[in-house]
Amino acid sequence: MNNSFFTSIGLGSIDFGILVLVLAVVILILLILNIVNICSISKLKGKYNKFMQGKNAKSLESEIVGLFDDNKFIKNAVDKNKKDINTLYHKLESSFQKIGIIKYDAFNQMGGKLSFCLALLDENNNGFILNSVHSTEGCYSYTKVIENGECKISLGEEESRALNIAMGMTQ
Repeated sequence: MNNSFFTSIGLGSIDFGILVLVLAVVILILLILNIVNICSISKLKGKYNKFMQGKNAKSLESEIVGLFDDNKFIKNAVDKNKKDINTLYHKLESSFQKIGIIKYDAFNQMGGKLSFCLALLDENNNGFILNSVHSTEGCYSYTKVIENGECKISLGEEESRALNIAMGMTQ
């Protein structure tokens, strides 16, 4: 079927049936794409309705501003907590954290292990050793300063053991 319109646009030799078939395929493809778009829009509309549930633009804006305020409050609280933790850490650095104690019988005839050596150290192994010797005449206490885990005065066996326990070297 020759049509003057088809001839004028340069398609005079194309069969009208083929043209209708091609147009039907194009329409079918466009219909499928339209259905896919409708499904996508429907899902998006469902998500939007869930997000906007009971809200309008003004209430949504105030809620977002509230979230930003909460975020600022949380950030300030975290910063304050960090400062407080650092302050506590520096204070605890010099407190006694390590303890070692040895009970012993200073004089074999006494019994009861009433004498003791107590080592108290901070994080940097600075502190002192308290040696309390119990005898029949009384109780005598001695202290020795510990700096960086060492004492400038020689230590007795019990004092050395208490110091090693405090530094975690032996049990």
